[in-house]
Amino acid sequence: MRISRCVVFTFIVTLLAGNLIAQNALPSTNLALTPPMGWNSWNKFACNVNEQMIESMADAVVKSGMKDAGYQYVNIDDCWQVSRDANGKIVPDPQLFPHGMKAVGDYIHSLGLKFGVYSDAGSKTCAGRPGGLGHEYQDALQYAAWGVDYLKYDWCNTTTQDAKASYANIRAALDSAGRPIVLSICEWGTAKPWLWGNEVGGNLWRTTGDIQDRWQGRIEWKPGDCCSNGVLDIVDQEAELYSYAGPGHWNDPDMLEIGNGGMTDTEDRSHFSLWAMLAAPLIAGNNLRDMRPEIHDILTNKEVIAVDQDPAGHEGQRVWKNGDVEVWSKEMKDGSRAVILLNRGSAQQEISVNWEDLGYPTHVSASVRDLWQHKDLGTFTGKFSSPVASHGVVMITVKP
Repeated sequence: MRISRCVVFTFIVTLLAGNLIAQNALPSTNLALTPPMGWNSWNKFACNVNEQMIESMADAVVKSGMKDAGYQYVNIDDCWQVSRDANGKIVPDPQLFPHGMKAVGDYIHSLGLKFGVYSDAGSKTCAGRPGGLGHEYQDALQYAAWGVDYLKYDWCNTTTQDAKASYANIRAALDSAGRPIVLSICEWGTAKPWLWGNEVGGNLWRTTGDIQDRWQGRIEWKPGDCCSNGVLDIVDQEAELYSYAGPGHWNDPDMLEIGNGGMTDTEDRSHFSLWAMLAAPLIAGNNLRDMRPEIHDILTNKEVIAVDQDPAGHEGQRVWKNGDVEVWSKEMKDGSRAVILLNRGSAQQEISVNWEDLGYPTHVSASVRDLWQHKDLGTFTGKFSSPVASHGVVMITVKP
């Protein structure tokens, strides 16, 4: 029987279309179109995690109003796992999670939130628990069965592994499991993941070593250590990486330290403002059950959060600097600019932003709104000036 060329052509076109549809229908398609928002256990609790604490923290996300402000993920970091069974299956700590991980995930989901876990690309996690090396597809199936929505994948005990290949492997494994799972690449910026993270299907990638709960000051750091960078150190390291961020793929300057006691309220407010300017994932790391009102108000400031979550997905840039004073600008979807006047110094200073530094003509009149005072400040032409407290910010929107 002869088959016409028309039939053959139709078959080939159908096959190619099917392949394109399959590629576009990957579970990871369209994840994290704005920077993920949630809570993670590590910065406050480290290895002191258990079922009751995680569920009570999920309750607090809802009761505090953080869910209403946009926080979605409740993420368990290291130390939930203790071993692998005879078949290589990852085993949660039965003392700490007596009902198992699926039950925890089900509880989190019952609150309208999403469930995250942690693992590592190496043979062991940073805390010495079983890592994912050699078990990527097996673990991915397990995570999907538990209802996991977010995987933070660390980089301890990886020896000679290639980072790009390792993270491509775990993304392929997650996709093969059939569940949409956000992939957080926690490689500390060593292999410059901003150059390849999007290509391998990462939704966010750490750009630096771990954050420390302080305003400024780096300490010597090596993989596996807990901390290395103050807030300003991380900001400086990420300042030139803005072109690599966008919907579905974000630079990650690490989780928030707001409310953990190492900084003043002014510094915590600056920390939150700068992370929003960087279009960073907003992953809180404090004890949500006993927040002071001042900390609550920082973490739930919807005007600042809106800057972080702007759908255009631009990461802000430092557009002017003179010693300890800086101006940062982020282009918003509506054409306006979010602006931070940052005072890194030890005394209050007057800081001005010129419209030309924002990409606007000098003669343009623009309305200015203060996002921390929740107050319209009026209409200005050419520039705006304000006193800024030591270690503080003034965060505004400028709308011609």
